[in-house]
Amino acid sequence: MFQSRHAVFGWGLSLVSLLPFSAALADSPTAERQAQLEHLLVQDCGSCHGLRMTGGLGPALTLDAIADKSRDSLIVTVTHGRPGTAMPGWNALLSDQDIAWLVDLLLEGYPTP
Repeated sequence: MFQSRHAVFGWGLSLVSLLPFSAALADSPTAERQAQLEHLLVQDCGSCHGLRMTGGLGPALTLDAIADKSRDSLIVTVTHGRPGTAMPGWNALLSDQDIAWLVDLLLEGYPTP
């Protein structure tokens, strides 16, 4: 009986140790969703920010252009938009995870030359 409880407790600890890893995976869109999001970035965001994110109706979103912006402020902008501008909030169409993934992609220097 003692070994059974010990084994169950051990399994419980093992599962708990995987939670942060599992949560991180759950926050990342699937490869298929990432492809959809990248297409959205080029087509929808690119229609204002330029297909190479170098600016147009909207400001440039190149790595140099957003270097002084925090990740959190970029997420807020994508989520809620910018009132009084053409920048809409995307929270009605995209999940928090989708928005964070797009912002992270820009912060990695998308699109690469």
